Amino acid sequence: MVGNNTSTAKPYVNMISDENQRLGLLVERILQSATLERGEVQLRKERVLINEVILDIVQNANFRITKENGLIELNLTPDLIYVQADKMHLTNTISNLIDNAIKYSDGAAKIIVELQKEGKKTMLSVIDNGIGIKKEHLNKIFDKLYRIPTGNIHNVKGFGLGLSYVKAISDLHAWDIQVKSKLGQGSQFILIIQD
Repeated sequence: MVGNNTSTAKPYVNMISDENQRLGLLVERILQSATLERGEVQLRKERVLINEVILDIVQNANFRITKENGLIELNLTPDLIYVQADKMHLTNTISNLIDNAIKYSDGAAKIIVELQKEGKKTMLSVIDNGIGIKKEHLNKIFDKLYRIPTGNIHNVKGFGLGLSYVKAISDLHAWDIQVKSKLGQGSQFILIIQD
């Protein structure tokens, strides 16, 4: 009689599940990218409490990052900040920035998410302790399908669509997205939302 060895099968089931999620995400990103390219995105702007959006995203990301002994620190202004935005696209934009910070962290991720208001500007910063970006790549990272060369290191999975999506959505909202980075010292992405 042949025994049923479920402990051997479990890693394969998890691997298949992870791969299915990755492929599903790829299809979703490609469709989003094609829709953006054709100019077919119709923003549904509404008054959105950005503090709440950030807290929800960080709570989900925290679950993933703490498994790897990582940490997400929140520095949010105590004021409630409302912005005019398409909530779904705002959520996806912030999620992409935090996902990138996790992916490109060096060892245990330490990510800081800051939110502040200065006059009519709302500024969201996502700061990581990651591998950083060489100066010559900074002006290309928002290009579609561009991935920073990592040599023989293949542990960073991605499609080169996340940051191009962030840029496209920022442009559609008339927001500004900036990046500061030094190789080996991490990166800071700053989303500037103008009232």
